[in-house]
Amino acid sequence: MQTHSLAHKTAVITGSSQGIGRAIALRMAAAGADVIVHGNLHLDESEDVAEKIRKLGRRSTVMPGDLEQDTRCDALVDAAWKWQGAVDIWVNNAGADVLTGAAADGSFQEKLHKLWRVDVNATIGLSRRIGARMKKAGGGVILNMGWDRAMLGMSGESGQMFAAVKGAVMAFTKSLAQSLAPEVRVNCLAPGWIKTAWGDDASNYWQARAARESLRDRWGTPEDVANVACFLASSDADFVNGQIVPVNGGFRCIADS
Repeated sequence: MQTHSLAHKTAVITGSSQGIGRAIALRMAAAGADVIVHGNLHLDESEDVAEKIRKLGRRSTVMPGDLEQDTRCDALVDAAWKWQGAVDIWVNNAGADVLTGAAADGSFQEKLHKLWRVDVNATIGLSRRIGARMKKAGGGVILNMGWDRAMLGMSGESGQMFAAVKGAVMAFTKSLAQSLAPEVRVNCLAPGWIKTAWGDDASNYWQARAARESLRDRWGTPEDVANVACFLASSDADFVNGQIVPVNGGFRCIADS
């Protein structure tokens, strides 16, 4: 039996063609929401997610766009609001991939700039745009995506980049929640080691480290994050606002090496 009902709600999940975003889109649809699937580079997979949502008996459409461009962020908010006359739930899940593919060969500064444009600038811009509409309409939920280690730090270039970027998103979330209260709730998920595409190909070192840094002794899954997102988006979480919610199985502190 499904809990945390999202019946009669319209949700937008950015970056929902794969991984965590895909799991959130499907989980919210299973809870009763109509879902706008957003993607940029993986449009076939976006359409596949939308079709799976339709098979659950919910409405779904794909709205592609490169969130590095402010004009595309504006267009996405306008189109999403127009689709069914309002948006009840907005999940800023899209993030730049600088760990795999061509971007992995870039310099530290190139990777940081790309992360900042997508993970921070787009999250802030989209949240402010949709938040203003939600507040005027009298209600809504915004969920952002942080990182559990941003609160503690992690050595190495990746740790430095992601701590700075996701730390900014987490701090922004707390301020936006105060700005949009009481009509709109704003929270931030802070996943730990979640096994997405990078985790599938990670070395034995990272496989072992991901398990031993969680009190659950395992990788997290996209579905673990999706379940928490569905709860936070539902009326069951009505008194949860301006919070950073770790999804890591309980962090076990160990040395980075």
